[in-house]
Formats: sequence, C-alpha cells, structure tokens
Amino acid sequence: MAVSAIGPGFLTQTTQFTVTLGASLAFAILVSVLIDIGAQLNTWRIIGVSRRRGHEIADAVIPGLGKLVTAVIVFGSFAFNIGNISGCALGMKALFDLNQSVGAAGSAAIAILLFARPKMLRSVDWVSKLLGAAMILMTGYIVLLARPPVGQVIRQAVYPDQVDVTSIITLVGGTIGGYIMFSGAHRLLDGGIHGVENLGRISRASVQGILITGLMRVVVFLAVFGVVQSGAQISREAPVFDAFRAGAGSVGHVLSGLVFWSAAITSVVGCSYTSMTFVPILRDQTRRSRGTIVFILLTAGTTIALNYLGWKPTPLLILAGTVNGILMPVVFGVILLASRRRDIVGDYAHPWWAMAMGFVAWLTTILMAYHTIANIL
Repeated sequence: MAVSAIGPGFLTQTTQFTVTLGASLAFAILVSVLIDIGAQLNTWRIIGVSRRRGHEIADAVIPGLGKLVTAVIVFGSFAFNIGNISGCALGMKALFDLNQSVGAAGSAAIAILLFARPKMLRSVDWVSKLLGAAMILMTGYIVLLARPPVGQVIRQAVYPDQVDVTSIITLVGGTIGGYIMFSGAHRLLDGGIHGVENLGRISRASVQGILITGLMRVVVFLAVFGVVQSGAQISREAPVFDAFRAGAGSVGHVLSGLVFWSAAITSVVGCSYTSMTFVPILRDQTRRSRGTIVFILLTAGTTIALNYLGWKPTPLLILAGTVNGILMPVVFGVILLASRRRDIVGDYAHPWWAMAMGFVAWLTTILMAYHTIANIL
C-alpha cells in the first residue's frame, strides 16, 4: 500500500506544495496523515472481518454498485498506470539518458518478470519493501545535505502561518485515493490474513502503511524545503529532479533518477495487482497473475503509443482522478454502512472510536469530491 501511494505524482505534488507553502506544509502533512489513518483503518478492518473485497462489500450494501466500483477502479488504474510508466521512463532517462519509449518498455518488462515468477506475491512483497526503504534512505541523504530548519518545521506543524485546505485534500487523495486504499487490504486477503482473530494485525498494518507513506512525505518535504531555503530555483516541469540536483549536485541528479524510478515501478506493480483483484473472473492466483501481466502490457503499449504520437496522457489522468474523486465518498460511505450490517460483518462490533475517525475521513472525501467538481466548473 505504502509504495503504491509513493508514485511520481506523490513526489511531484509534495515538491510543488513545498515550494508554494514552505514550512506550513508540515501542518497539511500532519492533518492528512490523521485523516488517512481514519479512512484506511476502517476500510481494512471491515474488509478483513467480512473476508470480502471492496467491490463485493459495495454489492452487498447496494446491489450493482460493485460493478460500478470495479469499472471506475480499473479505468482509473489504467490511466494512473500510464502516468506511472511515464515516470519510470523519466527515471531511466535521468539515470541512463534512455529514450522514453525504451525506458517505458524496459521498466514494464521488469514489472512483468515479477508477476511471471512462481510465488509471485512474495517477489512483489520483497521488491516493494527493498525499493521503499531505498527511496527513504536516498531522500534522507538529500535532507542531511540540505539541512532544513527543523525547528521552524516542527513549530508550523502545530501552529502554521497558513492553512491551505486544497493541499490537505490533495495529499489525502494522493495517499488513499482510487485503488490505493484497497491495495494492502486485498493483499492481506490473498495472504490469508483475515477474520476477527487477525484484527490486531490488520489494524497495525493499516496504520503502518500510512505512517510509512507519511515518513516518505516528510523526508521529501524536508529535502525540498532545505533546498528552497538555500535560494535554489525549482521549475514546475521537473521539480523533483531540480530539487535533488540543487541539494547534491550530480550525485543528487542520479539519486533523483533512482528515487523517481523506484517510486514509479513500485506504483506500476501495486496499481496493476490491485486493479486485477477487483475483476471477479480472476479469482485464483494464476489467473490474476496473467491478468496483471496483460494489464501492464496494455498500459505500457498505450504509454509508448501516446509518446510516439506526441499526445499527453494528462486529459486521461484528469478524467480518472475526477471520476475517482467523485466516487470515493460513495465507496467509503458504503464501507462505513457495512460495519453495521450483521450479514456482512457477522457478530463483529465496530468500535465507536473507529467509527468516529471514519466519519471525519468520510467528510474529507466529500470535500475532495466537491473540490474536484468545483475545479471542473
């Protein structure tokens, strides 16, 4: 879940918000992490206790809604994966000066190899953990060189000079929006970790996923903030690469390529795997693995075709983000309703404190949907 959230968009958004908001972004990060925990904790507990996937719970609460959720998740994942594979290509270009199409094809091949292996889920888990740790460590190195004013950051985390609601909503959507909130919960189901007897493990995992994502967000923020405070200029075209280069010179440029590629390839893997868990006909692991490989091939082929034709995937990404943003309060609202349905959760009693956290998170998803629609109008 954590490495699925930490993608090219995650890095770019964090960098751009740091440039525009400065130390005040610390408050937005703190609030967004608390909201993310409320949403994910509720979702994973209900999925784990019911032993049903997100679309199956939606169908149980409102017949037919599961098919709509599946369609939106798969379409959104397809669009987001184009962005992820494009991010892989940008990382490869920074590292090896490869043509974008070659970088995209090579990265897709690496992702496919993971799903072609026997016991592919173990391979995916191992690679995700390794690259996730590497991203945090490499970005942490830039923080040490950039030397951001940590005291100022801590103060503004609790008493900010400005509160930017848009940044909070965007950070929440970037962490738990679309398929991401379901990725870890569905992986736990596949790993046999479900039921009331595993509720403690499920709850801890849901919080740990958000905290790892939050840690990476903080590290990127501190690295960029330190660079900006030194007077370096960050462009809107390649903000992450500019920040790393300004912080550590040519070494920073190489590290930016490694971090960007690692973030993109793990998001390709997480996005592809999770979207296929929503497809009912892909119930066993072998079918799902084949479906995931086909999904990666299709998105990689589309990415290369768009690049060859000179078309930008931006409109597709905007449409996917819009549809996901509008549907999110419906899907999460259904999860909260399911927590009170005995035919779904059995004798499990969902605690009031979890429900309270979930309600606050649900109100945030409504704000996200309103913000999405307002931007269109």
